[in-house]
Amino acid sequence: MNDTIAVIGAGQMGNGIAHVFAQGGFPVTLIDVSASALARGRSTIEKNMERQVKKGTLDAAARDASLARIADSTDVEAAGTATLVIEAATENIDLKRRIFSDLDRVAGEGAILATNTSSISITDIAGRTRRPESVIGMHFMNPVPVMQLVEIIRGLATSDATTARVIELSRALGKVPVEVNDFPGFVANRILMPMINEAVFCLMEGVGTAEAIDTVMKLGMNHPMGPLALADLIGLDTCLSVLEVLHSGLGDPKYRPCPLLRKYVAAGWLGRKSGRGFYAY
Repeated sequence: MNDTIAVIGAGQMGNGIAHVFAQGGFPVTLIDVSASALARGRSTIEKNMERQVKKGTLDAAARDASLARIADSTDVEAAGTATLVIEAATENIDLKRRIFSDLDRVAGEGAILATNTSSISITDIAGRTRRPESVIGMHFMNPVPVMQLVEIIRGLATSDATTARVIELSRALGKVPVEVNDFPGFVANRILMPMINEAVFCLMEGVGTAEAIDTVMKLGMNHPMGPLALADLIGLDTCLSVLEVLHSGLGDPKYRPCPLLRKYVAAGWLGRKSGRGFYAY
């Protein structure tokens, strides 16, 4: 494959996506408006690849070659030569609409525009472009270098050719692509977020401590991580955003975000990235 990749957003999802494409042999440009975010993103990629070398899953020469494939830029125009652009910005619909409007102007005529959104309508995002047939959802799981699943979400106008190519590229990374339909939250978050939300209600109502709730789910349901620790990893602001998309998009009160989740986000307790969420880090 002669594909070149651009990733918009150097946060935990964006740098993870850049990591797996570079390790898969693809030239990647990581793009973020913030130079400091780019520096942090590159540092994270280097640390994660170093961890792979120590574990013996990647040799030093392959690590060096992978890192050499990653360029970075603070200018969205750098996406102009990519055959696949993946947006991995914050889960905010207005921001994503603006980015896709810019990408439609910048990207080459045959380029595919993908979004790593975990809940927002692909059809809505595609409607901001003149190429809705080339817009698709490519929802990676966190942490990207470790998790195998990629949810592939077609918008109303996404073409068969776009879908087939993105599935092929996902498999080239060693991922398992699963095609799902364009409904709020898709499959992963439509099932996961109500579970996390219910765990927050249990905490708010004093049913158990955070440790007790997470231990029950780990030992009782064989989950590798409890729902509250997982929420801290994802980011409580992201969990709240997804629940709001589910609540407004499906109109069902069962998706109403827990008031305690809203309170923590308002306090800036966003989980691991802020040093405090349901746990202190």
